[in-house]
Parts: sequence; C-alpha cells; structure tokens
Amino acid sequence: MRAESDAVDPNTVDPDTVDPDTKDWTWTLERPCPECGFDAGSVARESIAGLTTELTSPWQAVLARDDATSRPTTGVWSPLEYACHVRDVCRVFGGRLQLMLEQEDPAFPDWDQDETAVQERYGAQDPSVVRHEVSAAADEVAARFRSVGADQWTRRGTRSNGSAFTVESLGRYFLHDLAHHLVDVGVTRPRP
Repeated sequence: MRAESDAVDPNTVDPDTVDPDTKDWTWTLERPCPECGFDAGSVARESIAGLTTELTSPWQAVLARDDATSRPTTGVWSPLEYACHVRDVCRVFGGRLQLMLEQEDPAFPDWDQDETAVQERYGAQDPSVVRHEVSAAADEVAARFRSVGADQWTRRGTRSNGSAFTVESLGRYFLHDLAHHLVDVGVTRPRP
C-alpha cells in the first residue's frame, strides 16, 4: 500500500508522461487475463449487457474517493483518468457495435486512447461530472447490447490492425477492458 504522500498531483504532471499501452489485448478472448483474472471467453452473450452495468457501477464510489484525482505514481493514470477512459471505451465500443449492426463487416475508425487522454485532459476533468458520464455511456452501450437480435451476434467488424470481431467477441473484449480497469484502481470483484 502506497502512503498518501507518495501520490502524484495530476495538476503538476505532464499528461504525456503516462506510459502508453501498446499491447494487443485480443488474446484475452482465448484465455483469462493473469493481471485482473477476468475470463472473457466464459461470458455468455446474454450476460454482456448486465455485466456492463456491473463493471461500471463501482466508478461512482471510486470517483468519490479522496485520491480520485491523484496519480498513484508517475506514469500511471489517476482513478479519474481511468474513469474518463472507461467512459470513452463505452462510447467507442457502443459506436463500433452500432457500425456492426448497420453495416457489413465495417472497418472501425482508429482510436488512440493515449492521445485522447491528452487531448481531452482527463486529469483536469471534474469527477462529479465524469461520474454521470460513465453511467450514461455504460447505460447506452448496455442497451445496445441488450437489443442485439439472435441472428446478429455473428456479424463482423475489423480493427485497423486486422483484428476481426463478431458482435459477441467485441462484447467480451469490451468487458475485459472494464474489468481490468477496476483492478487498476484497486476494486476487486468476483470473477465470472
């Protein structure tokens, strides 16, 4: 456990100093993540919408914490910055899902999460506003997954790096992202 005096004030840290995430996390569809324990491959497609709500509701308490705006160490996002990322993950994946439902095998627009964090100044956003935005974005993407018809789960879409998804695998991949970031901010949850 880190002492409170070890925390880094996000207002004194250049947002560009965060270590970029360059990993391809698609392997989490095939095996459990050893870092967070989430097993995306075991999730039933009917559970995706409900798990979206379950995995985003803890952000309300996280953003109310005294340390919400403080980076735990240099190069690591604060809980607020992670919450902004989760909000935007919900928005991006909701958009990707919509594309998959409306088009045949769409190519997803590129999204640079690290560039977005800098441009949108994640660390300077208001936690009370972000709390509402996370809930709204999660509710919207959960509703989209809830509305997927039985014959739509196999529809495809492709990332710019060539990774192909079905609606079902996109949902599972998305859930891993949500679960992983809870662990990043110290929230534990039962594994699926």
